[in-house]
Amino acid sequence: MEQISTHEHKLTLPELLGMLVADGMISQAAADAMIAERRGQRQNVHPLTAIAGQSWKSLLPPNKGLNQDALTEWLAGRVGLEYFHIDPLKIDFSMVADIMSDDYASRFGILPVLVTSSEVVIATSEPFLRDWEAVLKQTLRKSIRRVVATPEDISRYLIEFYNLARSVKKASQTKHQEKSGQASFEQLVELGKTKQQFDANDQHIVTIVDWLWQYAFEQRASDIHIEPRRDIGFVRFRIDGVLHQVYQIPMSVMTAMTSRIKLLGRMDVIEKRRPQDGRIKTRTADGQEVELRLSTLPTAFGEKLVMRIFDPEVLVRNFSELGFSEEDRVRWEKMTSQPNGIILVTGPTGSGKTTTLYSTLKHLATPEVNVCTIEDPIEMVEPAFNQMQVQNSIDLHFADGLRALMRQDPDIIMVGEIRDLETADMAIQAALTGHLVLSTLHTNDAPSAITRLLDLGVAPFMINATVLGIMAQRLVRTLCPHCKRPLAVRDEENELWNSLVTPWKTSHPPQFQHQVGCLECRRTGYQGRVGIYEILLMSPELRKHVTTTTDVARVREIAFREGMKPLRISGAMKVAAGTTTLDEVIKVAPPAS
Repeated sequence: MEQISTHEHKLTLPELLGMLVADGMISQAAADAMIAERRGQRQNVHPLTAIAGQSWKSLLPPNKGLNQDALTEWLAGRVGLEYFHIDPLKIDFSMVADIMSDDYASRFGILPVLVTSSEVVIATSEPFLRDWEAVLKQTLRKSIRRVVATPEDISRYLIEFYNLARSVKKASQTKHQEKSGQASFEQLVELGKTKQQFDANDQHIVTIVDWLWQYAFEQRASDIHIEPRRDIGFVRFRIDGVLHQVYQIPMSVMTAMTSRIKLLGRMDVIEKRRPQDGRIKTRTADGQEVELRLSTLPTAFGEKLVMRIFDPEVLVRNFSELGFSEEDRVRWEKMTSQPNGIILVTGPTGSGKTTTLYSTLKHLATPEVNVCTIEDPIEMVEPAFNQMQVQNSIDLHFADGLRALMRQDPDIIMVGEIRDLETADMAIQAALTGHLVLSTLHTNDAPSAITRLLDLGVAPFMINATVLGIMAQRLVRTLCPHCKRPLAVRDEENELWNSLVTPWKTSHPPQFQHQVGCLECRRTGYQGRVGIYEILLMSPELRKHVTTTTDVARVREIAFREGMKPLRISGAMKVAAGTTTLDEVIKVAPPAS
């Protein structure tokens, strides 16, 4: 192994290539060719970045690609330091600015990433530059721990963290007296201090909001929560169904951020006492259009704002990408190919019902048919549909909208949700008069939707005459393809698997895959979500048992006999395919009775 020179110096390309050759990761010929190619050129690119640009693969098994992350992790181990991946969602950017100035950080190419009561962790891509360490230790009166991060991350986040911290600081220093009205129901009165309200159009607030959206899109967040507390505001992202706290922002700045977002969503900025809804269409950094649905709620400490992010790519996904097995797809298409009747999709909030319906409608919306929807609110605007939104303020409810749609010569109608008897009756009338109606209900499983309709007051003979089938669904997190590994099956997993699948005569035990965690999945072990489905087709035998005294257990038993697989069995098939874990399935799917 090549001897490392530890004197104060910047990394050079020949030095780094020499270490890679010594470790057997690249050939001497490749190193010589790269040095010859770059001889005489200005070396203004960090050597790690330059080598990563060659797209080499390591000569050592398992022959991983030598990208910047892999090279930096290797270098950290080579010089005896910890490798640190900078996750912007876990960095307190205001802390970064308090440790050192951006000029000082830029001069040495360093970035504070963690501060505790006793130490400061500093990321660098130049492990042999250490002059700054003694100066900082003396200034901060804390121990310094160096870690190695990629030069790309340091240069990017050095600019972004300092710009954001500067925007928050300057926004907090802006002085505007609060004009009128209380921001929250509960306020802590501090003598000698005045509440401040900042301009929503202030450039610093614009910068903070833009930055927040940018990172939400990059991190695949489905929802952004802005939550006020007495002294500070919290920002949380929902990623793959799990909420992550990502930022803390001064309340005064958070109030201005909320006003900025409400302004863009064409909401009443002054009204803070009532819940409001709005929507914004924006673009990601790569130019892709994204819709955000806004919802505000008055809480004890001010307005809570939730932004749901809708990805238009959802509409072009096929059924297998949504998680349908071949058997599920056949059963679903058998229902949706009917000319008239009612199809129900059930599940709790956030289980992917709307995505399934939109994808189905997109598949059905040919130029020969008229597809109309009545929603509360319109979740994604799609040019192929005629979409109408419920307006409770002017008494335009689901039933009224459905009544109006019936006069619009529709072929296929989607009703956002059947909430009451009036809406259910209108949906049934639409189905009886030759229309295909798709809608949602909130029930635990597919058979329970029948008793839910009966509870609303729908007559059994009407259910038998119109309902084609019911699908219950859930979303489970999928294992990260970059780091999932087959591991030894624990006894409790084997026992759980056997109890789950034995009654259903499912095929041989699977090769369980387990979550590990890597940079691609932010160390969670999961990346993305997929659906699991329970599809009940109404048959003559089932219709006999839909009466005023329907026994849901009997309906479920007949449905199982006729081919309906319960949600947990659908999930078990995903486990067997190495897509997800047993823990995920058990967490979201109700027991198969």
